[in-house]
Amino acid sequence: MRVSRMTATAFAISITVAALAAQQGAAGGGQRGGGQRGGGGGQPAAAPMRLMSQSFIDGGLIPPRFTQAGEQLSPQLAWVNAPPATQSFVLHMHDMEGARNKTTEDQLHWLVWNMPATTTALAEGVPNGPELKDGSHQTSATGNGIYRGPGAAANGPFHHYVFEVFALDTKLDVPANATDPFDTRAKVLAAMQGHVLGKAVYLGLFRRPE
Repeated sequence: MRVSRMTATAFAISITVAALAAQQGAAGGGQRGGGQRGGGGGQPAAAPMRLMSQSFIDGGLIPPRFTQAGEQLSPQLAWVNAPPATQSFVLHMHDMEGARNKTTEDQLHWLVWNMPATTTALAEGVPNGPELKDGSHQTSATGNGIYRGPGAAANGPFHHYVFEVFALDTKLDVPANATDPFDTRAKVLAAMQGHVLGKAVYLGLFRRPE
């Protein structure tokens, strides 16, 4: 009798699994060919935006030459898979641990906005200046038109420096505030709302050498 009960239980479980599988198949669930389904018509989902750098690995240590402990060169960055309707890009680099003026606002290290839709990379060592050759604008906490390298203190933990690239369906009509880069950032981020088509993120760690 014990064997019969075990056999009956196993048979019931197999029937339940088969029914669930049939329901999933009828609903079109799961993946085929290792890809994801798109929003309709059985088309594969578009590849997500991706941000890359030849200057340091994602999640790794930022070399001193790109920081306040070195030459303060901006790192090389490149991105792929921007949505087809992209009209401009915004780059935002900030220090996640940099609480500013005892508020929730963090430290602004680099903001570049209105990069043309044809832009796919920023070379290492972008020149200083409020306006770049392609018509885009840049600012940071150091001053208008200047890249600010990481500068976390040596006697504390590593800080997380986040590089974000946003693909927008418009260009932003936001002039730089020559005396307050944080006001510029607030206005750029506000103007972006409702226009972000895609986003990619890259992370670097840094603290000053002892």
